Amino acid sequence: MPSIQTITIEHQPSQERLQQLGVFDWSIWTKETSEFPWNYGEAETCYFLEGDVVVTPDEGEPVTMGKGDLVTFPAGMSCIWNIKSAV
Repeated sequence: MPSIQTITIEHQPSQERLQQLGVFDWSIWTKETSEFPWNYGEAETCYFLEGDVVVTPDEGEPVTMGKGDLVTFPAGMSCIWNIKSAV
């Protein structure tokens, strides 16, 4: 039986945590208000500088995330991104 893969969210992580991860050296991805399918071939972590997003995994409940959230998406997860305000 396959396990349900979950999205992990750290709300308002410390500056120290962000520096440990090197967040401030990551490239910046932007996207306008939209809805689209996405698949994660490998685990991916992102830090939201702005925006309001609902991500719904194919096998799970919708997850809300946005400004100030550090989010990790598991490898192999397929989902729908619904960007409510620009990222």
